[in-house]
Amino acid sequence: SSLLQLYEKVALFLTNLEQPRTESEWENSFTLKMFLFQFVNLNSSTFYIAFFLGRFTGHPGAYLRLINRWRLEECHPSGCLIDLCMQMGIIMVLKQTWNNFMELGYPLIQNWWTRRKLRQEYGTQRKTSFPQWEKDYNLQPMNAYGLFDEYLEMILQFGFTTIFVAAFPLAPLLALLNNIIEIRLDAYKFVTQWRRPLASRAKDIGIWYGILEGIGILSVITNAFVIAVTSDFIPRLVYAYKYGPCAGQGEAGQKCMVGYVNASLSVFLVSDFENRSEPTSNGSEFSGSPLKYCRYRDYRDPPHSPVPYGYTLQFWHVLAARLAFIIVFEHLVFCIKHLISYLIPDLPKDLRDRMRREKYLIQEMMYEAELERLQKERKERKKNGKSYHNEWP
Repeated sequence: SSLLQLYEKVALFLTNLEQPRTESEWENSFTLKMFLFQFVNLNSSTFYIAFFLGRFTGHPGAYLRLINRWRLEECHPSGCLIDLCMQMGIIMVLKQTWNNFMELGYPLIQNWWTRRKLRQEYGTQRKTSFPQWEKDYNLQPMNAYGLFDEYLEMILQFGFTTIFVAAFPLAPLLALLNNIIEIRLDAYKFVTQWRRPLASRAKDIGIWYGILEGIGILSVITNAFVIAVTSDFIPRLVYAYKYGPCAGQGEAGQKCMVGYVNASLSVFLVSDFENRSEPTSNGSEFSGSPLKYCRYRDYRDPPHSPVPYGYTLQFWHVLAARLAFIIVFEHLVFCIKHLISYLIPDLPKDLRDRMRREKYLIQEMMYEAELERLQKERKERKKNGKSYHNEWP
């Protein structure tokens, strides 16, 4: 919450520096800044897990270290997708539950404290005889920015449900359940815990529409990267069609994945470990004799090859397939999106025709009124004995 207050102050300072021309421009500028601050704050952990965690750790025998001292964090042995799924689950369940609790709990506690002070000051009998307007005045004032917090919460939730939906498909269901509960909590809060807000007209939802469009585009790109880079989908396909038992047959069935785990692991000579990375035991308690080799997740050459621990051809095949999938996937989804938006216009055809008809009738009425005014002026001039040539009409 302290970070939230800091973000708000920074966003206010930056917006006022811009000196927007109108109030709506000020609101749009402030909204965009607050959204970007909050979005980065809440999504940085998920982006890190999805795309950076375990990517730059090196390999056994040549680990990358921070300040030449600390090894970088690695993914779960089953892959980063499980880590991402757990992170999304925690955010969608715990964060939304805490938000709902705070949204209702904060005004409830403040109103209870106000009522307590009033009882101490006026006594119970005097307090119950307050007129309704005074009772309403003692409730919590609405946020200075109106419905800004409610909008921000919904937009951030939309981001969580779409950006990493490939890693956590339960997110939309959890968002729906949360929103069903939140509708009732917000209704209770508006009616009983907040002062009646001042009504104000709005043409549309402002810059929120553009933010939603941006999240939609970002979610297509991130889901393409999650499927291609974070999950094992592409390495499995490459193995099935190129390296497995069915290689060259043009089809992949159940038995085509036999040997995939073995092919996805590289061989490492235990004696090549750095001094500070050596295992605590030599593995003799498992096999009876000291272990000479170990396996790790990567596509690298064995230690006795001409280029020890260099990338294999399979690594480059997988990388090429990943890049190809990203390009094809996002182009396909964007084409479908544009096709649907073209087939389903924002305004129905009959409504657009009615609007054009209305515009035409207004123009006709204005023309007739102007014609009538000119004819009246002409008659008055004739009556007064003044006439001019080349008059219109």
